[in-house]
Amino acid sequence: MATATITYLGQLRTQATHVKSGSEIFTDAPVDNHGKGEAFSPTDLVATALGSCMLTIMGIVAQRDSIDIVGTNVEVTKSMTENPRRISRIEVKLVVKTGQPLTETRRKKLENAALTCPVAQSLHPDLVKAVTFEFVV
Repeated sequence: MATATITYLGQLRTQATHVKSGSEIFTDAPVDNHGKGEAFSPTDLVATALGSCMLTIMGIVAQRDSIDIVGTNVEVTKSMTENPRRISRIEVKLVVKTGQPLTETRRKKLENAALTCPVAQSLHPDLVKAVTFEFVV
């Protein structure tokens, strides 16, 4: 079964539907590439997927180890390059909110979970992933 179906709506906009849930995402081409920039661009989704995947895998580890990370957030910044046009760098800033101070071992376990998430492992090695962690109680 397909993961998603995607329909071109015209004017450089697409509508993607997650087959299992029916959830929808719209994309627009960015302003610097002939689009309106009124929604995520496909490359924005790649950067967003990296941050979301990092949080998800950290959440799995945190849940397993009884660490509360509710309220943790990620800020992603995507940089593009030309010839060929592609993502050259994704900066990921994770602010990990915990209900308690963590030992260095527990911090490293969460960091490793994020850095080895499936999306991070799937991206081309030439793509720079600049990741920072800030742990706050």
